[in-house]
Amino acid sequence: MVRTRVGYAGGTTDSPTYNNTGDHSETIQIDYDPNKISYGELLKVFWDSHSSTVRPWSMQYRSIIFYHNDEQRRLATATKQQREAETGRTVLTEITPFSEFYLAEDYHQKYYLQQSRELMKELRTIYPDFGDFVDSTVVACINSLLGGYGSLESLEERLSSFGLSPLLESRLLEIARKRLPGDL
Repeated sequence: MVRTRVGYAGGTTDSPTYNNTGDHSETIQIDYDPNKISYGELLKVFWDSHSSTVRPWSMQYRSIIFYHNDEQRRLATATKQQREAETGRTVLTEITPFSEFYLAEDYHQKYYLQQSRELMKELRTIYPDFGDFVDSTVVACINSLLGGYGSLESLEERLSSFGLSPLLESRLLEIARKRLPGDL
């Protein structure tokens, strides 16, 4: 991933917030390098990460894919049909053109990372502007690792490039060893 950010999309309400999403859904914006991961691989993660056949209890939490071009629409539709064939159930995920993304409030960004006071303290010295923090590839990577995504091997290969102090590198490895699988 190049960058991940959480926010709101899919509705008509201007400037939605967590307490007033209007007709928007909570969503994640993913910037990725197609030379490292394909859109199809991202769709696989999407389908494997939630129950797409369960009706959401509100529009805010609906399952939705926003596409940016005809090829993304085609792939999203094909994988939705494939999921329906595999499950024998109607997939309730909407597939709709992207229009606008509204960034969620700061306290929603990099949720797992914001639970670690020591990592946050050091990262905020590296990224004093919160916008730079949210947009950082390194921060997105660390947040996903803290959420249990990725592999310990991948972290060990990339850790020295994060710009952390030796103490924080050690602490991140300690946390990751508890949460991450070995090779994926």
